[in-house]
Amino acid sequence: MKQDHVQFIDTTLRDGNQSLWGATGLTTAMMLQIAPVLDRVGYHALDFSTSTHMAVTVRFHKEDPWERLRLLKSRLKRTPLTFLSTGMRFISWETAHPEVMALSYQLLVNNGIERFMVMDPMNTTQAVIDNCQAIAKAGASEIVGALVYTVSPIHDDAFFAHMAAQLAAQPFINRVYLKDPSGLLTPERARTLLPAIKAALGDKPFELHSHCTIGLAPFTYPEAPSLGVDTLHTAARPAANGTSQPAVENVVNNLQARGVSHNLDLDAMAEVSEYFSRLTKAEGLPVGVPQEYDERYFSHQLPGGMIGTMRRQLREIRQEHRLPEVYEEVVRVRAELGYPIMVTPFSQVVGTMAVMNVLAPERYANVPDEVIRYVVGRFGTPPGEVDPNVRDRIENMPRAKELLSQPPMPGVAELRQRFGKHLSDEEFLLRAVMPADQVDAMVAAGPSRQTYNPSVTPVEKLLAELARRPDVTHARIERAGFLMELRSHSVAGDMS
Repeated sequence: MKQDHVQFIDTTLRDGNQSLWGATGLTTAMMLQIAPVLDRVGYHALDFSTSTHMAVTVRFHKEDPWERLRLLKSRLKRTPLTFLSTGMRFISWETAHPEVMALSYQLLVNNGIERFMVMDPMNTTQAVIDNCQAIAKAGASEIVGALVYTVSPIHDDAFFAHMAAQLAAQPFINRVYLKDPSGLLTPERARTLLPAIKAALGDKPFELHSHCTIGLAPFTYPEAPSLGVDTLHTAARPAANGTSQPAVENVVNNLQARGVSHNLDLDAMAEVSEYFSRLTKAEGLPVGVPQEYDERYFSHQLPGGMIGTMRRQLREIRQEHRLPEVYEEVVRVRAELGYPIMVTPFSQVVGTMAVMNVLAPERYANVPDEVIRYVVGRFGTPPGEVDPNVRDRIENMPRAKELLSQPPMPGVAELRQRFGKHLSDEEFLLRAVMPADQVDAMVAAGPSRQTYNPSVTPVEKLLAELARRPDVTHARIERAGFLMELRSHSVAGDMS
């Protein structure tokens, strides 16, 4: 069972970007610039995208996510790109028609995705298997089924081992990974859980993906190879720590101290981190730092980014002092809703309901649509039993009846009639699941920029700002070894 050699998955472009920078930090050009170096490091694969990331690419950068896939794949000669699929949905959190999901998987494969990681936020085994089978039909090279880790009275070692055995029995599932989105896996729990999962998997490779949210993952990762884990998910140091994954440099050093080998090119690895260090400085992006251990986190399990958003929203209505009450209510609501895993969208479902319960004169006086959809089964079967009183109250709401009467999501043929048959499959799929104005803006923006140099980014930003200031007609920038003087030669005040 003990592994003397470990592979690595790099998460910098996807989960590091998402955990530290809200998935908005990196443009296509930024990724393209470092892709050839990432390709030299020797990673088994790159954790690259999700449908949420694709939506962010359109919404915030006005870039075509399909073009991004193709361009990155052209720069990566040996390292596969990975897509994380989070259930029967594509961008929208509404359950998609199977035809829409089949089309999305086929287009992802056609545009450069070779490897898929497949999770179900409910840990519904059959949902993972069904998605994996659909992806296999699309021609993916490697499919990894996920066990989503959480702490609750019903999620014991036997639960995860049983699910692992069911996934491993499917011939189209090549690997299985334990996904710990909240960073809750302690070394002590790992010593019983990881061997139980590995025993259930047999010869199939076993991966571990955890976060540093309360500082546990850097201690758990060095233990993992001796407990049966073949592959670890890490990020380049500037995109690591915080609520991201452990830094690859630190993990490699700790494993080498224990006699565990790897095939990574350390020089290329250092070049990647140096690039992202310059990028974060140029773009004003925060660098992940080691987190302090917080025992309370095991109770509420709220993602770090969501805590910040919740605190800001309470501050805006002068209720920030009630945050401790919200934490307590989160624990109560999660139990009443059958212990959903605190991962998107269910962390938002529980957190929003908790805030509303604290602020309202009566608990569950007002219930958001997402909570209703969860209780009536639109997201799948809850892991545990929903409190009967809560279920009855929600199911008897008029809004619950309205949501239940809504027709299912349409299939491809009906959507084609709605959006037109002249569109490419790629643009059609985006228009089927995103606001039209966002896709229109992406199309109008044209091809993505393909070059990026963090060293000149501050100058580019300065020039762009000066161009927006018609009142500035003369600028002189001087520093050691550098002089730039600009004067306006037009009536409009454009700098040249």
